[in-house]
Amino acid sequence: MTLITCIVPAHNEAPRIAAVLQVLTRHPLIAEVIVVDDGSRDGTAEVAAAFPVTLLRLSPNRGKTAALAEGLRAARHDLVMLIDSDLTGLSAADITALVMPLRQGRAQATLSLRGNAPRLWRWIGLDYISGERVFSRALLNGREGDLLRLPKFGFEVFLNTLWIAQGLRVAVVDWPGVASPAKAAKRGLWPGLAADAAMLADMFRTIRPTAALSQIVTLRRRRV
Repeated sequence: MTLITCIVPAHNEAPRIAAVLQVLTRHPLIAEVIVVDDGSRDGTAEVAAAFPVTLLRLSPNRGKTAALAEGLRAARHDLVMLIDSDLTGLSAADITALVMPLRQGRAQATLSLRGNAPRLWRWIGLDYISGERVFSRALLNGREGDLLRLPKFGFEVFLNTLWIAQGLRVAVVDWPGVASPAKAAKRGLWPGLAADAAMLADMFRTIRPTAALSQIVTLRRRRV
């Protein structure tokens, strides 16, 4: 059986991360859970430390891309799963569903489609910037320098570029009962909107808007 490392980037998620780790650390398909605490100012690290995980702490906050790069560097297994730390409604069945297309040989990478994904994403059947994925870490061999040059929230669209260049078959896994809280709900309206705007700016510093549209079209075509 292929062993899986699960990487969980986290920033100020003390109220939410325990529910996620309860599922991940008990799942029989996951051999290792790495939590990367990205400069949190709350008790995120302390909550994570209560679980059987490898805890990496970054200071100051360096952004999601840097947190994932640290987790990937520390991972002991080739097959990696990325899971956001703020999910609600996550179950063991959801984790199994995200892994099975690879174990069955139907796909070489998977993406989640959460129940509260934007209506457009659910209509087209694809969330191309989903934070929940499974893929081979070997895809990033030799790309460590590229990761370091990415903006804070450029990882997902950069990874899409690699998947497309490699011609990977991608499975989209429906997670109707899983949600990711809006930033405005966690931080307040205006700070949340500012965080969303910064994330979009980072994405479009990584790829052009026309390239983002091309990613959506190509990934939809390669769905299995």
